[in-house]
Amino acid sequence: MKVAVVGTGYVGLVTGTCLSQTGVSVVCIDINQQKIDNLRKGIVPIFEPGLDDLVIKNSEENRLTFSTDLSESIQGCEAIFIAVGTPSDEDGSADLQYVIGVAKEIGKSLTNYTVIITKSTVPVGTSFKVKDAINLELQKRGITIEFDVASNPEFLKEGAAIEDFMKPDRIVVGTESERAEKVLKRIYKPFIMNGHPLIFMNIPSAELTKYAANAMLATRISFMNDIANLCEIVGADVNLIRKGIGTDTRIGSKFLYPGIGYGGSCFPKDVKAIIKTAKDLNYDLQVLKAVEAVNENQKSILFNKLNSHFKGQLQGKKVALWGLSFKPNTDDMREAPSLVMIKKLLDAGCEITAFDPVAMEEAKQIIGTKISYSKHQYDGLENADALIVLTEWQVFRMPDFDKISNMLKNKLIFDGRNIFDVEDMKELGYTYYSIGRTSIN
Repeated sequence: MKVAVVGTGYVGLVTGTCLSQTGVSVVCIDINQQKIDNLRKGIVPIFEPGLDDLVIKNSEENRLTFSTDLSESIQGCEAIFIAVGTPSDEDGSADLQYVIGVAKEIGKSLTNYTVIITKSTVPVGTSFKVKDAINLELQKRGITIEFDVASNPEFLKEGAAIEDFMKPDRIVVGTESERAEKVLKRIYKPFIMNGHPLIFMNIPSAELTKYAANAMLATRISFMNDIANLCEIVGADVNLIRKGIGTDTRIGSKFLYPGIGYGGSCFPKDVKAIIKTAKDLNYDLQVLKAVEAVNENQKSILFNKLNSHFKGQLQGKKVALWGLSFKPNTDDMREAPSLVMIKKLLDAGCEITAFDPVAMEEAKQIIGTKISYSKHQYDGLENADALIVLTEWQVFRMPDFDKISNMLKNKLIFDGRNIFDVEDMKELGYTYYSIGRTSIN
């Protein structure tokens, strides 16, 4: 079986690589020649645990190839996955120019029956726009070629994408023909042999399922952050509340961790997009608008604590940041809370030194020389007025507190991810601020 994946970003590269691991012949296509050249050398453009090894392994065994030539690459394919970016426009809607652009190129080159599968996260109705774009190009060519469109949203967690793809909670597919359904069943047969469900539905339902899933997870995060802020007012401990409600089987414990807001490539963009879709249809998604508002506010919570501690006198203060990526096990800094914190610190006149296990190069591309970067975890602590923890990397969880106290001007920590124990910090003599728990000052 031969399959093409258009787009070698996070979703496209993981999809193509994991499919090739099952024996499918996969060609990954991208217009970026440098990226394709690097992938042919085994150089992966993103950090995702285990991805490098799989790319190299399947490339060496000729199951996974890379190309910039879409027209040639899709010949003989039974399926083509569209996995290009859908960034947010200024009004919050998903920008479909890349998706539709790929559809047009497919229409110009299609020669045999193929299922064109939208893997990108797209608003309801996009698959039909893809279908129209392909048909228009076929009409220009004066030929008739049968094809089907389908929607197959991804549910990958950055940092655990390989595991998620190979052992999925579920596989959601929207189709409009039995012929297309058979092709998708063949593609995903290796992944459902151990009981992982393959759920077929109509195309609009599949497209909306992706948005609904991410919106629900974002809602849980914002809900817990709202509760955490109330906890600080009434003297409750959000971690105890999380355990108290998480053991309720109707609620469960996942995505109930308070912090400094969600970020990344999915939640912010998808919440905005579903709100905009509803607005365009004259429906007001009031809950999700509140979710978004709470999240934006939460990204400033830790800065507000810092500013309050120093009574608004932050000019010239030196701060050390631990964590830049929006979550552990990724170098992704899209919509990361660290970016909001850094801007506020710079605006207040602070001097910043940051460390992240894998996101340093990405940070340099985004932030440049406005801040300093530590080569090692503890380097930036020397004579710093405070340590601020922004990402819950494993390496931060059990640091050398004696070393930290000897390097900082003051034993002062602002923990945006609640990775340290309040009583431990009290015993160690630290002034300690976290989220939804009693501060030690």
